[in-house]
Amino acid sequence: MADTNSSAGAQEEEKAPVNDLNGTPQSENAIGALTKQVQESLSFGHRHKFWETQPVGQFKDLGDSNLPEGPIEAPTPLSEVKQEPYNLPNLYEWITCDMESKDTCAEVYKLLANNYVEDDENMFRFNYSMEFLQWALRPPGYFKSWHIGVRVKTSKKLVAFITGVPAKIRVRDEVIQMAEINFLCVHKKLRSKRLAPVMIKEVTRRVHLENIWQAAYTAGVILPTPITTCQYWHRSLNPKKLIDVGFSRLGARMTMSRTIKLYKLPETTVTPGFRKMELRDVPAVTRLLKNFLSKFVVAPEFDDNDVDHWLVPRDNVVDSFLVEDPETHEITDFCSFYTLPSSILGNQNYSTLKAAYSYYNVSTKTPLLQLMNDALIAAKQKDFDVFNALDLMENGTILKELKFGPGDGQLHYYLYNYRIKPALAPSELGLVLL
Repeated sequence: MADTNSSAGAQEEEKAPVNDLNGTPQSENAIGALTKQVQESLSFGHRHKFWETQPVGQFKDLGDSNLPEGPIEAPTPLSEVKQEPYNLPNLYEWITCDMESKDTCAEVYKLLANNYVEDDENMFRFNYSMEFLQWALRPPGYFKSWHIGVRVKTSKKLVAFITGVPAKIRVRDEVIQMAEINFLCVHKKLRSKRLAPVMIKEVTRRVHLENIWQAAYTAGVILPTPITTCQYWHRSLNPKKLIDVGFSRLGARMTMSRTIKLYKLPETTVTPGFRKMELRDVPAVTRLLKNFLSKFVVAPEFDDNDVDHWLVPRDNVVDSFLVEDPETHEITDFCSFYTLPSSILGNQNYSTLKAAYSYYNVSTKTPLLQLMNDALIAAKQKDFDVFNALDLMENGTILKELKFGPGDGQLHYYLYNYRIKPALAPSELGLVLL
């Protein structure tokens, strides 16, 4: 189980879109694209010595129709799960990170802010806020023991981190208790120590101790074997700043003033009854989400407690809006995005890129195009610089028309100890991992 989340890359003004803009399942295309990427990876001599020992889909099995879908290995009796932590190099020790502690949270924040995911050109690095980390890592029923750090024994400095949180995820008709693995981060000076595999084994051991045997995770690199690959798309909200910091470029034959005009949005939202979600809306939003997510092959199984935690608005963490019919007061539509800024590296004028990431959106009465345009307006009102979205769920049907451009970042989705056949199209996936 691992997460080496891909940063949302730079926006490319002239690149042709690769997603299915009709949102129709294209499993055969997904398999073909995946096979091509795997072949390219292997042609460069890339071997995945660690992952080839794990219960995950293997490249050699791609296209093997005899392998069943479902768990790859049966659960082990809990008494046979390793009780002691895996051995670390002598200078280091395991700790459990108490994310309720402000001091510990500050340590984790500092490690991630200085050492976590950067884009390929080292221009931007994710900058998860302390409030975001506490939200992301403390959902209902979370286990403190799944928040794992590595310290230097002598200085007590935190130099590595990995986490898991529990989640109910449905695969086709089966709801499975899983762990979502995230925030795998090793200090830049220790990248040669091969800490990552032992950290993945340790978080796996701790997950197994809770009698959970499957996991979901994402990575910006190809590992054995993605269940699908999503493309990042970006919608400029503050185009001048994005161009100034090198996130996007002026298009051919475009001036700055024409670009600003192109991306200009209305001052206010247009849908009657569009408002901020409140705590009292949780049951209605849960019903909307459950019905919507039932159409996807892989999706979370949310209840009221999950919706309360993940979707009730939190300042500078997550924003959620809904449409309440002005006459009947029925909640008909819902949209949300979370706040994930990036540090801008080496720029004299700007230090932070404020990015909104599309989360869960449900359109029943309001056309999705209009609903998402209102979400863009709401994000602009909150001074976001860019609105990012993956081409999963129904997003692929509206991104181009809303003036999103395809980025150079891809996000690969993985399941641990669970095989899905064949690979999914992004439009068959209903799961967003932070």
